[in-house]
Amino acid sequence: RSSDLPIAWKLIIGLALGGFLFFISWYASHGFIRYWNCLLMKNHEVIEQPINLERTAALMTNEAISFIERHKNTPFLLFFSFLHVHTPLVTTKKFIGTSKHGLYGDNVEELDFIVGKILGALEKEGLQNKTLTYFTSDHGGYLEARDGNAQLGGWNGIYKGGKGMGGYEGGIRVPGIFRWPGVLPANTVINEPTSLMDVYPTVVYLGGGTLPKDRVIDGRNLMPLLQGLVTHSEHEFMFHYCGLSLHAVRWHQAETGATWKAHYMTPVFHPFGAGACYGRRMCQCIGEHVIHHKPPLLFELSRSEEH
Repeated sequence: RSSDLPIAWKLIIGLALGGFLFFISWYASHGFIRYWNCLLMKNHEVIEQPINLERTAALMTNEAISFIERHKNTPFLLFFSFLHVHTPLVTTKKFIGTSKHGLYGDNVEELDFIVGKILGALEKEGLQNKTLTYFTSDHGGYLEARDGNAQLGGWNGIYKGGKGMGGYEGGIRVPGIFRWPGVLPANTVINEPTSLMDVYPTVVYLGGGTLPKDRVIDGRNLMPLLQGLVTHSEHEFMFHYCGLSLHAVRWHQAETGATWKAHYMTPVFHPFGAGACYGRRMCQCIGEHVIHHKPPLLFELSRSEEH
């Protein structure tokens, strides 16, 4: 005797199964976003699993302050990598609604609070005049991160492009704020090309060490530039990659002070002319997702900075 289901039931079950699979795939991509990094470690010890994001910022801040207190009598290097202002913009309840700029602004408010706590710890221990503090970011704003009309990934001002775009200024220009009272001149703006690769040789110099001689070091010691002992960056050329692909090259013409930039590849924006890849979550680096320029596009950044 046949026990086959009627076609109508097969259709209903098939649609239900398809809907369930779609929900699981969506939830894996978006629903778990607050729980991707599901454990918190201190050195080699798991101290929280699953991670409680409501208190993670406080735990990290308290650990940074404790580190400063423990090492106040010896040289130390503290690297603090904030959860802020990265999506999904984890913000504690205390700061929700404190900004006029939505969730992103709330997240910046909390970031500002944490920076203040760490700087306050330096001042409490009398270390502010003995410590170089460098505040920066790893890339420009994430333009594609949006919730309706709300921008969740920041804003890059006049600069074209954003996160994931290896050549455009909006993707690679980031804040660089230095603080060292009594050593660095206050209220000074330096409009010279530098790189996060400069952190290593700068820290080695301040620590009294020497750089390895058996390899090429792309970074440069920033102290002469920061102290006003020189007026130009030591970087004559800077190469801007997207993944493994060279997208642009910057040339600093020392004789004239001009900065030139050549774009060999640029992303294909989606939709066309949008200024970002809103249809793909982020611009890609290679293949059909980029435009190859032969000859390259050439801009004088000292006259038109946005490219």
